Order: sequence, then C-alpha cells, then structure tokens
Amino acid sequence: MTKKMPPMHPGEVLREEFIEPMGLTPYGLAQALNIPRTRIERVVREETAITADTAHRLGRYFRTTPQFWLNLQSEYDLRVAAAGLGRQLEKIQPHHEHA
Repeated sequence: MTKKMPPMHPGEVLREEFIEPMGLTPYGLAQALNIPRTRIERVVREETAITADTAHRLGRYFRTTPQFWLNLQSEYDLRVAAAGLGRQLEKIQPHHEHA
C-alpha cells in the first residue's frame, strides 16, 4: 500500500525553494513586498493562506506569476478539504443525465 504524502502548504515552497536558497529572511522579504512582516512569517510557518494580494507581490518579486502562488494554495486547499471529507465524498453519487 502506498502512503499518501501530506499536502504541501505554499509556505513550505516559499521557505524551502525561495527564502532559504536565496538567503532571504521573512522580514526582508516583507519589507521588499511592502507588507507586514507577520504576513510572510505566518505563511512560511504554514499558518495562513496566500491571498491574491500576496500572490501578486510574490510573483512580481520572484519573477513568477501570481497564478503560480494561487495554484499552490488552491491545490493545498483542495487536498486538505478532500482529506477532511474522507468517505463522505465517496457516498455522493454523480448526477446522470436523463435522455
């Protein structure tokens, strides 16, 4: 049986793929993005979601797209929701068109 990996929070990606390798700090990044330091700190601690506003700022700063950040957040949210629903989701019968 394969073990499912837990969903990856976008804060983990931000921390592991951008902040740490680039020698940044959450405080310095927040300053560069002109947002409160606590917003970035909470994202990298995986306590809060990336908003559209933050996605635009991160996209501009890291030369990615805002959609990159929102896709990470959306995928995380969907996986967490599916895990929370568990078997309840399986009990829902798909709608069938009647001819």
